[in-house]
Amino acid sequence: MITWIRIALIVVLLLVVTLVLLPFQLIGLAFDLKIRRYIPRYWHKAACFLLGIRIRVYGELDRRRPLMLASNHVSWKDILVLGAVADVVYIAKAEVANWPIFGTLAKLQKSIFVVREQKRKAGEQVNEIAERMKAGEIVVLFPEGTTSDGNRLLEIKSSLFGAAAAAVPHTPNGVVHVQPVALAYTRVHGMAMGRYHRPIAAWPGDIELVPHLMGVLKEGALDVDVAFGEAVEFRTGDNRKQLSLTVTMRIRRMLIDHLRGRSYEAL
Repeated sequence: MITWIRIALIVVLLLVVTLVLLPFQLIGLAFDLKIRRYIPRYWHKAACFLLGIRIRVYGELDRRRPLMLASNHVSWKDILVLGAVADVVYIAKAEVANWPIFGTLAKLQKSIFVVREQKRKAGEQVNEIAERMKAGEIVVLFPEGTTSDGNRLLEIKSSLFGAAAAAVPHTPNGVVHVQPVALAYTRVHGMAMGRYHRPIAAWPGDIELVPHLMGVLKEGALDVDVAFGEAVEFRTGDNRKQLSLTVTMRIRRMLIDHLRGRSYEAL
């Protein structure tokens, strides 16, 4: 009974926060004001607090622009976590726009929706990504292309870095900074989270969203490490596969470090 009361309270409070911030975000979107970049961070911070997601940040967000963050992808909670620590915009699959609740939130944050199957639209999508980065926005890419079980890094698709490669000619200095980020869900109720409990945090694609969401609401206490790695400078003529390899290596090293609580070099 107490659990359901707590869940109801979370939903009500999150609705109140949404209603308070929504008018300002709508105005920002309507007039393309910079406040539209900042307001989502306050919403994400409130959502993480209410859901009991505690964030620990390691390293620093690169200050150089244009900047693309390349992160491993564990769950829909990654959106809340990254959105709570930085003013970011996401590259999302086109079908996300039609998801209930999450699709609306993605549109309110002005996410960049891409249709991977329609190559004729690729140019327009790349141009939008480039323009957004030129304007100083931080673009987040999940290069695995899907969510994982949280225990490992899936194969990174080098083709997804095409957006960075194509954006380079449109940037002022001919360079895009790609910063690796590792998201590691490490604890539940303050206790170390092993492989057995990590499905609480992870959301592989074959799990129904609503039951998973209810599971997170019932638990109410997750710890996540956000590790920022050294950025890679990607310039005209650089190899996209080499970029993918470097990013993969850095994300995997940081992920192992934080999941196991010890240095990758010592393994």
